[in-house]
Formats: sequence, structure tokens, C-alpha cells
Amino acid sequence: MPMFQPSRRDGVVVAGFEGSGDGQFLDLDTAVKDGVLGGVVGAGVIGAAVGEKLDLKKMIEELDLPEIPSVFICPISLDPMQDPVTLCTGQTYERSNILKWFNLGHYTCPTTMQELWDDSITPNRTLYHLIYTWFSQKYSLMKKRSEDVQGRVSELLETLKKVKGQARIQALKELRQVVTAHDTARKTVVDEGGVSVISSLLGPFTSHAVGSEAIGILVNLELDSESKTNLMQPTKISLMVDMLNEGSVETKINCTRLMEKLMEEKEFRSESISSHRLLVGLMRLVKDKRHSSGILPGLSFLRSICLHKQVGSLIVSIGAVSQLVELLPALETDCLELALFILDTLSSLPEGKVALKDCANTIPNMVRLLMRVSESCTQYALSILWSVCKLAPEECSLVAVEAGLAAKLLLVIQSGCNPVLKQKSAELLKLCSLNYTDTIFISKCKLTRTIQ
Repeated sequence: MPMFQPSRRDGVVVAGFEGSGDGQFLDLDTAVKDGVLGGVVGAGVIGAAVGEKLDLKKMIEELDLPEIPSVFICPISLDPMQDPVTLCTGQTYERSNILKWFNLGHYTCPTTMQELWDDSITPNRTLYHLIYTWFSQKYSLMKKRSEDVQGRVSELLETLKKVKGQARIQALKELRQVVTAHDTARKTVVDEGGVSVISSLLGPFTSHAVGSEAIGILVNLELDSESKTNLMQPTKISLMVDMLNEGSVETKINCTRLMEKLMEEKEFRSESISSHRLLVGLMRLVKDKRHSSGILPGLSFLRSICLHKQVGSLIVSIGAVSQLVELLPALETDCLELALFILDTLSSLPEGKVALKDCANTIPNMVRLLMRVSESCTQYALSILWSVCKLAPEECSLVAVEAGLAAKLLLVIQSGCNPVLKQKSAELLKLCSLNYTDTIFISKCKLTRTIQ
């Protein structure tokens, strides 16, 4: 990080750039000319104060910029300085930070660790004006863009009320791009009644071209209770289900996310998603290996759906249990936990237990996951194994033990995990041991089997 050397010019400390090689002082004109301030154009130091006086703290917080000139950053907090002061060593810090340093009993310069021969601090007014000017210009630019965005959103909403066909699709495309990119645009759409305008475009005769753009906008908005209720109309849900089955991957994901949002509403009824076609489309999205971006949102929606018992039975009936079990080895951790949660939930249903028992890879996959990924995965896998082994003790326990379950259960019991998991493991271990003599069962518990 650049170091500052102090110099007094008319009683004001001017920050010099140590390491620049020419010993020149850093003033605003030089900083702008040399590009030190990252592209700030125009105004001199005094220009920043003309017109409305903006609050520096507010500007810094609202802009939240990822890249800020290093000369503006306090070496202690690594945040932009709002009240820079310079020590006798030439280093500049935020006033509150350096005073805290002194209050801790340190009488050294935090950056150089030099002992201070003078503990006075001098306001660095030139650097303050540089900081203020840079942020005020960035802030003004942001505000102007924000006003431009608001105006364009208003125009597009008015256009959507009047046009049809290709002109409507083009207006929706542009609005979607703006809404995706700007918080201001999203707020403007909601504040100006745009949600109802866009929702009104969804119906039984809506083309997928219009529907995909409209849903792409709605999924990015904060929807109130009334808007969600409106979108739960059967004709609108039916359109989303159609696009979930026939749209692009992006459209499928947006339909999934929007329907999951609607499920958060208190007035939501499970009949809305008790659709064979919806669940088939959702499983296609989850299983699509060419487009893995749909797996997480698909499983997330399926997780919300399976909590409704009526729909859970329907999920089992389309063969989702065996499909999810086969997917497990290839899933990332976040997706894996969702898939296991779904299978665990379905295992509470009689038909779900049977489907899990009848899937050849259920037991091997669950045993493999114990103590491998996370405690949550171990918990779900253990619960599923318990359901299956309890359903058919003799048949499933033998398969589980041969797959190395006994040794894995001992690992769980000896680990520092949740006591409930340990208790469940002990019970399952006891259940499995009933089919063996003591000597044979002890041999099955050897950890070398698990390691191999």
C-alpha cells in the first residue's frame, strides 16, 4: 500500500505519494490526470462542495463499491476513511481507528511500528477532499443512472399495457434485463403496480415467448400476498407447468423458483401442485445431466412439495424414489442434503418405505454416506436405513451388514456427533445383530472392512 509523507502548505497537511519516485505531492488535479482515482472526471476539490452537501458516510454505505483507490483506505480497518488524520511518521489513518489504537496503550505507528516522537494527529484535509470528491461524483452518477432506470421502467410498463405480439415480447425482454440488473428497477416495478400488469399477461392463451419473459421478471420481484394469490390461479399455474416441461432450462428454473415462492403464501393449497405433469417435469429438470444448473432449484422445490402428504404419495407413484437414489453418488453436498431430506420424508409414507426397500442401491448408497459428507447427511441416511431395515429386518439387515453398515454404525457411536444419532445407531446395530451369532457379527464390525 502507498505510504504518505506529510508536508505543510499553508497549515494544511498534503499527502505525498512515497514510492512515486519524484517526491511530488498528491493533489486532486494530479490524481485525476495520472488516473490514481480510477477514472474520476472533471471537478476540482472545491467543486465537490458546490450545491447540496452530501454525507460522506451515507455515500460510502450506499455505493458499496468493490474497488476503491488504495490511498483512501485506512490501514487499520481497511475501510474508506471519512476523517483522515496524519501522524508524525507520515502515515494517514481514520481518526477513530488511530485513537482506539492509542487508547489501547500503543504509541507506535501501526503500519511502520515506529515509535512516535510526537503523538499529535493532523487532519489531512486534502486527502479528505479527494475522498469526498471521488465518492460524490460516483454517487451522483449512480443517482442519475437510478433516475434513468426508473424512467425507463415506467415507460416499459406503459408500453406493456398497449402493445401486443412481437412488440410486447421486446418490451418484456428489455424490462427483464433492467430488472435483473438493477435494484431500483425491481422497486419501481413493484411501486408502480407493475406486478399486476405483468401477471395479467399470464393465462391459458399466453405464448411461451411471453410467458417465459414475464416469469423471468416476476421471479426477481418481492411479491406481496395479493400478488401471490393472483398468481396461484389454476390457469397461471397450468402455464408454468407447461413451461416447466417444454421451456428452456432457464425458463424451467424460473418457473420452479416462482412456484416455490408461491408456496410460502398462507393461502396456498396443495391441490395447486398435485399434478403428475408438474412432478414429471420437475424430475426431468433434476435428472438433466447436460444442464446441472437446474438440479439445486429443482430439488429445493421438490423438498417444499414433499412436505405435503397428498403430494408425497404422488411423488412416489411416478418413480421418483429410485431416480433420486440413483442420483445420490453424483450430487454436490448442498444438492445431496436436499435429496436425502426428500427421501427421508418419503420414507415416512408406507409406499415410500416400500419404494426404498425395492431399490437395489438404497442400502449401499446410504451406508456409503454415513460419516462421509456432513452430520445432516448421516442423520438422513441413518433414518432411511432404519425405515427400510425395520420394514424387512431379515432381508434388509443382511444386505446392510454385508455393505459395511455395522462398522459404520460403530464409527457413529464413537464419534462426537449428536447423541440422538448415536442412540439411533445403537438401536439399528442391535436390530442388525439379530440375524447373526455373536462371533460372526463381531467379525462384520471390523473397521478394516469399512476402510477397504
